[in-house]
Amino acid sequence: MRNTLLFVFLAMAVSAMCQDNVRFGEWFKDSTLRVDYIRTGNLKGDKCGLRRYVLQNDVWAGSLTQLLDPIDNGEYRVLVKDAATGRDLYSRCYNTLFEEYRYTIASRVRDSVAEFEEVVLVPMPKKAVEICLQKRDAKNSFYTQTKFHFDPAAFRPERRLPEKKPISLVDNGDPHKKIDVVIVAEGYGRKDSRKMKKDFEKFTSYLLAQEPFKSRAADFNVWGVGMLMNESGVSDPGEGRYVESAVGSSYNTFDMDRYLMTTKLFRLHNLLRGVPYDHIIIMANCDTYGGGAIYNYYAFSAVQEMSGWILPHELGHSIGGLADEYVEDDTNYNQRYVDREPLEPNITSLVDFDKKWKSIVPEGTPIPTQPVEGLGRRENGPVGAYEGAGYLQKGCYRPCTQCMMRNYAEFCPVCMKRMNEVFDLYVK
Repeated sequence: MRNTLLFVFLAMAVSAMCQDNVRFGEWFKDSTLRVDYIRTGNLKGDKCGLRRYVLQNDVWAGSLTQLLDPIDNGEYRVLVKDAATGRDLYSRCYNTLFEEYRYTIASRVRDSVAEFEEVVLVPMPKKAVEICLQKRDAKNSFYTQTKFHFDPAAFRPERRLPEKKPISLVDNGDPHKKIDVVIVAEGYGRKDSRKMKKDFEKFTSYLLAQEPFKSRAADFNVWGVGMLMNESGVSDPGEGRYVESAVGSSYNTFDMDRYLMTTKLFRLHNLLRGVPYDHIIIMANCDTYGGGAIYNYYAFSAVQEMSGWILPHELGHSIGGLADEYVEDDTNYNQRYVDREPLEPNITSLVDFDKKWKSIVPEGTPIPTQPVEGLGRRENGPVGAYEGAGYLQKGCYRPCTQCMMRNYAEFCPVCMKRMNEVFDLYVK
């Protein structure tokens, strides 16, 4: 009986290992399938409808070995499952602009309904698969909201030539073992080609200037893609300015003056056909302070005197899935954090602090922790749990007095750890 139980246990363990150890070449081609869909909804709910499949690139930019996402972050997840057996083959978590719409405009305007373009990239399947768009329930567990069937034997995805030839800005080798970043030049007019080139160089230096990016510079490949338009700059409805820019970006997103974003996801990814990329930076040719970012979606920054600090902060969101640690009394889309533990690793409601950074808090440190006085502008101070984070004055806590995600200080130890964990996801 004991031998039988041992055999069953070993069989279950081997089965679990095989489930996680997905061999890329068995299930996928080394190319990129892009899934375009429309998400429609409001605060009450939403639904997704497939728009198209696109062969985005003849290369898959991601890792060939780490296919199932080990980082439990983001309100949404794409999960690719073998259609015949239901085996999990690939997954990545992400956030959406729709999620922010739900807790800003839709939370204030009753029955407000909007459509958002969304895009996920997955390795090209060799066999029929189910592409599951998942979201979290009230207990933070993922469930499948929408399922798209894709059979490469029966359906040929749309294929077009790249709209613009990319510029190689940093080449450190095999995209399967690198963090592949593409910088998109937005808001450049026909007379701005020289400025665009200089700004590509600036933003590449900004990308790699701050830790932990600086120490991991050899792990990055960087591309530049730009399209010169008839007019320079981007739209700013608050100033009565409307510009037909390359990817349709605009200030005043969701009525927040300096929130610079775009809803034109299909146009953005069309511009990137043929480029191997894991992450997108949009470099907006305007000197008004502004930017924004969403986890595994894109990062935005205006080209102005604060860009060297705006960009790493926004990359903390888009690459690391980090939360803002500052406070804004008129922002309400993180009110849901007060009665459950936030997903982001750098803020806590103390509901389950053991799962956050409690293990690195020095022994004897009071929780909550009082702010340290007299720190320099770029100093973090000791790790603790400081009240005021996630836009909330009360009930939400951050690891250090200062951080890149609060006031453009250096990344704190908690944020630094998460950024390196994400980097490792692409290079191993």
